Amino acid sequence: METKSILYNLRTKNGLSQDELAEKVFVTRQAVSRWENGETVPNTETLKQLSKLYNVSINTLLGLPHKLICQCCGMPLEDEIMGRNEDGSINEDYCKWCYADGTYTYSNLDDLIEVCIPHMVNADFTEEQAREYLKMTLPNLDYWKRYDELGDGGKFEEFKQKLINEINELHIDGMPKLTKLNALVGKYVNLEYRLPSGLNVKFLDDQVTYLGNQLESEIVDGLCFGVIANMDFILICTYEEEGKNPELIMYKKR
Repeated sequence: METKSILYNLRTKNGLSQDELAEKVFVTRQAVSRWENGETVPNTETLKQLSKLYNVSINTLLGLPHKLICQCCGMPLEDEIMGRNEDGSINEDYCKWCYADGTYTYSNLDDLIEVCIPHMVNADFTEEQAREYLKMTLPNLDYWKRYDELGDGGKFEEFKQKLINEINELHIDGMPKLTKLNALVGKYVNLEYRLPSGLNVKFLDDQVTYLGNQLESEIVDGLCFGVIANMDFILICTYEEEGKNPELIMYKKR
């Protein structure tokens, strides 16, 4: 689809008139009209504003001229899984799992490879083949080539270790010792819990990236513990296969 059609569709989908859009991105109505007639395209700064307003990438606004992949894990990027900068704008270089609110979530390449492997293994791709492929390709991505420049000197890893220690100190019955926290996007782990009051509640934001892990119960076969945490809270729950029968064990403010 051409840029002019994309801009028209996004404006009308969001219920905005040309005048209203012009006011939001600080241009004239005539400028909006010229975009939608294909006479001109927005400049770089205006594209950034439109990207934030519509919650889509600049690549999408321009008609997908580039095939984008995460420059940390190599995952093909679509708008809904792109990482976010600290100001909430989309970062077109990373996925939500590798980059969240301006923070890079992986500092160890081997850890990332172990996280990626289960998502790659299938009938035509063995675990060993996946590992060799990742070892060969990931070091060539921009993040790992520029790690000394982009890394935070281990500060995020220190924060994760502090969280791990806090969670282990809770001594939840039947839950194994936690050794790792991985990046988890809220949409995929936002279970609904039934409270004693009878209300069904979700505690997570689908768009936010958290830290967490899944641990198999040491006491009950087929039962898993789910751990989700960030700077503000620690959530621990249990559930059965495929997230069935979730039960909230603890929600603790930090």
